Amino acid sequence: MEASSAKQPSPTPALPHWFMGLDLSGPTNLKDTAVVVFRETGKELVLERTVQGASDLDIYQVGVELAARGEVTAGLDAPLSYNPGGGDRPGDRQLRAELTAAGLPSGSVMTPTMTRMAYLTLRGISLARGLEHIGLPRDHILETHPGGALVLRGAPLEAVRSLKRDPAAGALVLRWLEDLGLQGTAGIEKADDHLVMACAAGLAAWKYQRGESVWLEQASPPEHPYHYVC
Repeated sequence: MEASSAKQPSPTPALPHWFMGLDLSGPTNLKDTAVVVFRETGKELVLERTVQGASDLDIYQVGVELAARGEVTAGLDAPLSYNPGGGDRPGDRQLRAELTAAGLPSGSVMTPTMTRMAYLTLRGISLARGLEHIGLPRDHILETHPGGALVLRGAPLEAVRSLKRDPAAGALVLRWLEDLGLQGTAGIEKADDHLVMACAAGLAAWKYQRGESVWLEQASPPEHPYHYVC
């Protein structure tokens, strides 16, 4: 029998995995919300987009656009739950201890119901619910601690501590992120601390999906339905 000469169909190329890093502000202070979008290429991420002053609708629109083009994981720098009755959640005390030991101030991890945090917690919970509504699986919506994702991987400590007051510190951290595999971060112009932390939130989300988190508090629904990662 002669071999068939019919052309075999080419395999369908795999869709890319997209990562959104979100440094959130409270719901009335949108100008300080930064979003970055990375595309995974092998063992690296490539920066595709930055958005500053993002509203909730802006974030949902980016999520919908990316979901139409592949898999999406979002890392949010905001509490995505609170402890019934207030106080620390299961992982907050442990993470605070690890970060203070690494050189960050104890205030780097705040109780979600504190007055200074309550509105950010409100927005984080609302956004997580909205991201599920537009189609992201729950385990692709992650609470991140960007400062922890940086210092626990060996980022320059003094630069991380100085991000809010020293633009040169931000440039140094972005170069460090590029060396770690986040291509394009060193080229971000006028990167304030919000964009830097959005990139670090994207880093934490990416490393979680690769099984390489440096710190992880597993979700414990219904009270705490999202993983908390660095």
